[in-house]
Amino acid sequence: MKTIHFYLDFISPYAWLAFDALPQTLQGISCRVAHKPVVFGAMLMHHGQLGPAEIPAKRDWTYRQVQWQARAQGTPLQLPASHPFSSLGLLRLATACDAAGEPNRWVCEKIFRHVWCSGLEAADAPRLAALTADLAPPKDPTSADVKQALKRNTDEALALNLFGVPSFVVDGQVFWGNDALPMLRAYLLGDPWFLSAEWSAAGQLPVGIQRKV
Repeated sequence: MKTIHFYLDFISPYAWLAFDALPQTLQGISCRVAHKPVVFGAMLMHHGQLGPAEIPAKRDWTYRQVQWQARAQGTPLQLPASHPFSSLGLLRLATACDAAGEPNRWVCEKIFRHVWCSGLEAADAPRLAALTADLAPPKDPTSADVKQALKRNTDEALALNLFGVPSFVVDGQVFWGNDALPMLRAYLLGDPWFLSAEWSAAGQLPVGIQRKV
């Protein structure tokens, strides 16, 4: 049985869309999903990038697109009262819910819905406290152990050269974004295209010019 490592940050609406669509994507396929909370902001900093919500024109488009995509795939989505926000408390809570720092689907869904289905402030302290009480994690989300586990997940993502969320890694192959779910399913079903030159040679394409920023 293959294991899919699902790297996610609750700050990303695309991660919520992918999370909600994943069961349908994997229908009829025997596999295990390991949920890996990571700090998206650390990934952006590592690669010298801004997030979609940090680029004004792209920010507006992002919110319109994710609402349309949610409507198209039947996923409930209501934008939080403000975005982006600090997702560290939510990430630590998720990490604290499992001894290995890999929360189960039920935990992840509760947190995703906290962010993307209420229309309220996602990082609001009283709401976070209520969610923590509801999930009753076996570890203290503010403990050094939990913080280290979250950093370990993030460092692992960076070592794999992941640059965004959601990212799915299986057999060392990376599938990025909610729109990559059909590719992920095809790979898991053994599509021979993934053994072709089109797949393997893509990373060897020479760079023609580099911009100075």
